This record gives sequence, C-alpha cells and structure tokens, in this order.
Amino acid sequence: MEPKRLAAATAIALVFAGAAAAQQTITVNIGSSHPEANIWVYAMKNTFQPEVNRILAEAGDYQVSWSENYAGTLYKFTDTREAVMDGIVDVGMVGTVWEGATMPLQNVTYFTPFATEDHRMIIEIFDELSETLPELRDSWAENNMVHLSSLITDSYDIYATFPVNTLADLQNRKLNAPGTSANWLRDTGATPVDGALTTYYTNIQTGVTEGTLSFASGILPTRVYEVAPELTRVGIGSMYFGGIAANMDFFEGLPEPVRQAFREAAKATSAAHGDYVAALAERAMGEMQAAGLTVHELPAAEKAAWVNGLPNIIEPWLEQTGEKGAVVLKAYFEALRARGAEPLRAWDEGL
Repeated sequence: MEPKRLAAATAIALVFAGAAAAQQTITVNIGSSHPEANIWVYAMKNTFQPEVNRILAEAGDYQVSWSENYAGTLYKFTDTREAVMDGIVDVGMVGTVWEGATMPLQNVTYFTPFATEDHRMIIEIFDELSETLPELRDSWAENNMVHLSSLITDSYDIYATFPVNTLADLQNRKLNAPGTSANWLRDTGATPVDGALTTYYTNIQTGVTEGTLSFASGILPTRVYEVAPELTRVGIGSMYFGGIAANMDFFEGLPEPVRQAFREAAKATSAAHGDYVAALAERAMGEMQAAGLTVHELPAAEKAAWVNGLPNIIEPWLEQTGEKGAVVLKAYFEALRARGAEPLRAWDEGL
C-alpha cells in the first residue's frame, strides 16, 4: 500500500477505534417469570430491548449488553415484585395482581369489573396515571421500582362445559376464579375455585371445576377450550395486570440519555403490547372456534342483573387503601369516562 493510502487508512481506523472506545457499554439484567411468548413478556423481548438499542445507537454514546433471564430462570410468578425491588434483575415484569398486600392500589381494575373491554384504553390510562398520579407513582417508588410500561389482559369471559344464557345457569357451578376475580361471582350462585392458567385444563378435565373466568389470549396457548368448549361472552372487562419496571437504584444510576431511552422505548412497548394482545386474541378466537369452541353472548339484561346484583366489592379495597385508594379510584373512572368508556356500574359513586 502506498504511504499516503496507508496513512489515510490508519487515520480512519483510529477514528473508528476512538469512537468505539468512547461508547460506553452498560449491562442490563432483564427477566420475567413467564416465557417470551407470553403476552406480558413478548413486548419486552421484541420491542423494549430493540427500541432501547435503536435509540442509543442513533445517539452513539452508549450501548446495552442485555443479560436475558426469561421464563422463570431466576424467579417465579410469586416473586416478581421482589425480583425487581431487590435487584435480582434490573428490569422485569411485575405482576401487581399477585401483590394485593404490598401494592393494592394497582389492583383497582380487579375490584371494578364491567368497566371497559378496551385493553388499549387500560394501557393508556395506567401509563399516564403511574407517571402523573402521586399515589400510584409513589407506590412503585416505595417498593424501590420505577414503572415503565403497563401490562394488561384482554377481556374476561366464561369458558366452561356449559353455556350461560341466564344467571340461573350459574347456580351451583364451580368455576376457576383466582384471587380477586372470585369477587366477580359473588351472589351469582357460582362457587369460585382458585387456580391459574397452568391448572385450568386439569381442573376442568378432572371435574374439580366446570369452567373458568379467563381471556382468549390466555386460553389459546393452554388449550383449555378443549375441555371447556362453551364460551359465553360476558364482557367482565380488561384488567391492569402490572407493569414492566426497573429497579429504582439501578435506574437512577443510569446516565440521563439511557434513562430517556428506557422511557421512550417503554412507550413503544405499551403500543406494541396492545397490538400484540389484540392480534393474539383475534387469532385465538379463530383457532378455537375452528377447533370446536361454541360462542354464546350473555343477554344484556342478564349482564345488567349480574353487575347490579354484585355486592359493593370495592368497599373492602377502599377500607384497605384509605384515602389513597379513593384518589386512585376516582382518577381511574374519570380517565375512563374522559375516553368515552361507559362503565356498567359506577363503582366510584359517592367519592
């Protein structure tokens, strides 16, 4: 190589070497209790990580080396809060639905059924409230976490061995309804039985239960429709399940450009999560009906009788959460109505 060309090539190499040396690599441990295909994890792997990478690559000063710990490799579903709070992972899926004692404010949707079936609306509301409403924002902070992106379910219905045409059809029936969802069966004549998506199939197959309250995107992969081939659309509603969160100590120790990249990527993740759940729920219905699932619609009058016949299930939650709970409930229902939702029951009445 000629001396001039060699000098030029050397100079270019030095420039690129200098740029590479200047770019700081930050290791981020990210994880979940569920596999990547799960609705609450899919967008973490397929949107959040790539978006952080893209944003930082455009700026050029930082890059992330991801240490992935998905599918319960580090912790199970009962420990999602502790895993992020204690820094077992830096970023993780947190199921607040399982944290009724430590993060009760986040469970407001589970105590206010029949509010909306629009899961994208739920994402939008809780992304906003988790950032702007002190009661929710501080609840995450008190657990040493920063909320990044909201996680939800599509709308709950009844998957069972029998159709539900009237409330009388629920009399003396046993349905899987875990946690706070058991409240949705109060005074209906049905008996709630605890369980999870991973146990519904066997429960119904062996006669422990005769069906479950659940959602299409969860029922399809677990094949529960094979043993519960009668779906009655009830429209109990979409629920806020939890969030993608960062350990607060870790997050606050990040350079500002990286924190900003996390927040921007979180917004994209929320949108992608909403789209993924919608697409999966639609695909689920097509595949399940092709496999023999029969779909029924609970008549509007029976649905109204159900929701209006429920006891005031929000009252124990308000007693537990006090003034903060009242603020969250009021803000949630104001946000619903501002977006055009018409909850079938005014659980915020009197606030």
